[in-house]
Amino acid sequence: MYALFFVFRPFVRTVRLVKKIYNYIECVYDASNISKTALQVGHGLYVGGHSFVSTTTVLGDDVNFNGMRIYDGGYVTIGSHFHSGKNCKIITRFHDYDGDDCLPYGKNYIDKDVVIGDYVWLGEGVTILGGVTIGDGAIIQAYSTVVNDIPPLGIAGGHPAKLFKSRNSSHYHSLLSRLSTGVVE
Repeated sequence: MYALFFVFRPFVRTVRLVKKIYNYIECVYDASNISKTALQVGHGLYVGGHSFVSTTTVLGDDVNFNGMRIYDGGYVTIGSHFHSGKNCKIITRFHDYDGDDCLPYGKNYIDKDVVIGDYVWLGEGVTILGGVTIGDGAIIQAYSTVVNDIPPLGIAGGHPAKLFKSRNSSHYHSLLSRLSTGVVE
């Protein structure tokens, strides 16, 4: 059994290398598709996992996607220096279950916009539903579902996401001023 390990070891290394190359190519491909699909893309887009956006998406500078899916419907505006964890999604289109004549839901859709400020961080697996605004500097805990607005510097989590803490405002603004003067990267 131990001898088999040495026989298959080069094969395992090759498979790992091929997988890394494939993931790199997929990310480059996704970044190119996002740049072509989005309404507007700022400088420094980084895509570190399978991602796609809608044609009504506007991205600021230095946006980092590590697996973001933005579905068609309402407009999605994401500010600069945004960072997402893996497997995040933004859903902006909903079935009209109250205003149509079909059950369980109608054939018509309701589109709602999403606005995400600058320096926002989403943990892994976050879902954001349409009609939500997330303020500058907010942090959303992993696997949360955001259905209501989150204020600037708010830290929220849960299902549905609820504000449970705020970032230290003076520290946050101190870092922002240091960034604008070029002291911190």
